Amino acid sequence: MFSNRLIRPWNRGQYSNRQNKSLVVNLTSTHPITKIDTRYLSFSIDISVLAGGFWWEGSTGTQQGLGTKRVAPLDLNQSKLDLLVDALGPAYIRVGGSEADKVEYFTSQKPLSEKQHDGLLLSQTMWNNLHHFCQRHDLALIFTLKYGLFERRKQGRWDATEVIDLLKYSQAHQQQIDICELGNELNAYWAFHGFTSQPSAKNLAKDYDTFIQCVRQHSPTSKISGPGSAFWPRIGEAIKPLSNLSAPFLEYLTETLDIVDWHYYPFQSSRSPVKTRAATVNNILSPNSLMDYEKYSRQLEQLRNKYQPSAQLWTGETGSAQCGGQAKLSDRFVSSFWWADQLGRGAKIGQKVMVRQSLIGGDYALINRQTLKPNPDYWVSWLWGKLMGENVFDVQSNDPFVQIYCHSAKKEGKCTLLIINMSAQPKILHCNGFGSKKKRFEITADSLTSKKIRINGIRPKFKNGKVKLSDFPKLSKLNLVSPYSINFWCFNV
Repeated sequence: MFSNRLIRPWNRGQYSNRQNKSLVVNLTSTHPITKIDTRYLSFSIDISVLAGGFWWEGSTGTQQGLGTKRVAPLDLNQSKLDLLVDALGPAYIRVGGSEADKVEYFTSQKPLSEKQHDGLLLSQTMWNNLHHFCQRHDLALIFTLKYGLFERRKQGRWDATEVIDLLKYSQAHQQQIDICELGNELNAYWAFHGFTSQPSAKNLAKDYDTFIQCVRQHSPTSKISGPGSAFWPRIGEAIKPLSNLSAPFLEYLTETLDIVDWHYYPFQSSRSPVKTRAATVNNILSPNSLMDYEKYSRQLEQLRNKYQPSAQLWTGETGSAQCGGQAKLSDRFVSSFWWADQLGRGAKIGQKVMVRQSLIGGDYALINRQTLKPNPDYWVSWLWGKLMGENVFDVQSNDPFVQIYCHSAKKEGKCTLLIINMSAQPKILHCNGFGSKKKRFEITADSLTSKKIRINGIRPKFKNGKVKLSDFPKLSKLNLVSPYSINFWCFNV
């Protein structure tokens, strides 16, 4: 299926002798090793997109962690957007991002002289429309509340007044905020807002204790997540002592979190001023690039177990490449290999929720903001939502270029294998312990950098406002895994 436009395979180096033409996968136990949230595959709308701030489309660089182009506020009342979101099923939707700490709320009682004239305004209409959007699509709202920009030595401790005012308004209008978090990537404030704005771990814990008490009082049905620390590929929390806040923050915190969450991008786009792993085809398809996510997740899990043992572990923000995604890669088929793997890997290692940056906006979006057309990762997400259930089973692959994950299916008595072949070679997969094979769904494309994908050989399309699994031709029940393909194999157990 791949044309001569296919990008030439990279030098496989140490992996060259470890690829197998024939693989065996064993389901040795039908007892799950873990279970994910029913809204596991979730997504975000950045506050910059929602309220019309500085964003990535058209930007070639960054300014204080933001794009250089201002965009118009997102219209949430678009029928085509409704159609696309409906197809993804129930999810959490996070509204956060770098400008979450600069935004002015319509409920703010601050004098005009104290408000940022170049900042964003979250208007009453925007806020109400967001809640209507959530209600239409069975979306549970995660909202990043304002930490604000201040110098502690000049202004003292964090002031909760603006947060309390928004929480009171929402309670009075029966608007549910399911998850509250304070500030965006507080361990990276020095990079976004200057060194004098960076809170120490001890002071941040004090502020978070105050925040938790405010939310428990004024929005008692909301859960609370934190610290939302940013981890970088290869270097983790980056620069000591500025960025390595997660461990001391959790140690100093006296209140209880419901969720310990973190942010992770495996690659950096060409806009990023610092690159520890650039977004390239070779890097995206390298098994080594997949390992850091698991490494840092395990680190955070140990901290959670020690300091917040009752909290769940969530990936609160993730995308293929920092700073808006990589043009002509993050919105192409090649990105789908990383995304499918992180969904499977995250579930297997205990992440309860995976929040994708972003639903709409940026090169890494599931949906193109200008055209409202779905990008390839959208269709991976759609098939995952249709075929992968909540119970996670332990299966292994002995080929680093073929990643395999197993979940229960949506219907009892069935299970689904996710098989990701990141190589140019077809594979024969022998499945033991899975019962009879029922259906196969295979995602392929003409090239790794194609904007269009195929499911079982045809391009997915909405017909009469819907797209269904039955729209796609049945594949044979052979054990063949195509080169450069993402596969969902459905079995009776």
